[in-house]
Amino acid sequence: MSGFVDALVIVAVAVLVIVRQFRTHAIDAERRWWLAPAILAVMALRGPGIVDSHHRIESLGLLVAEVAVGVVTGAGWAWTTRIWRAADGVVWSRSTKASAAVWAGGIVLRGGLYGLGYVLGVRQDSAALMLGLAATLLVRGGITASRAQLLTSSPAPAPTYGDGTPSAPAAPVARPAWKERV
Repeated sequence: MSGFVDALVIVAVAVLVIVRQFRTHAIDAERRWWLAPAILAVMALRGPGIVDSHHRIESLGLLVAEVAVGVVTGAGWAWTTRIWRAADGVVWSRSTKASAAVWAGGIVLRGGLYGLGYVLGVRQDSAALMLGLAATLLVRGGITASRAQLLTSSPAPAPTYGDGTPSAPAAPVARPAWKERV
């Protein structure tokens, strides 16, 4: 695939993932959360253009930094995502404003890496960005799945007053009449 097609894949995956994560959705901790990042990593590593042949050391350094930014962004995103278990046992999640800030910080750092590569004269392929995105999704998915697994393995929360669960009928209690004040 060309760099343009790679860029389209990166943008499409990022938009789909971000839009989905900022909506409330159920988490299935048993699903294959690692599959999409694995496909992105294979797509990124399949071509020869991931490392600039004229600037190998600088290019590898930028690639390692890109993956490190992806790992940090994924971890930050996972830990700023709100995860809870409903009364029926389903685990739900939704990204927060802090998650959006983590994404923005990751984008700024990636932009800085591409700027540094430009200054150093390193030809950077879209494969490095795709590998960084794969690292982000892999780390985020792993942490989120483990957090969801912890919630599903813990005992059900005790019902609280007013949660709509029927309780055993109690003996009638004489309640004082409310006084209206004028």
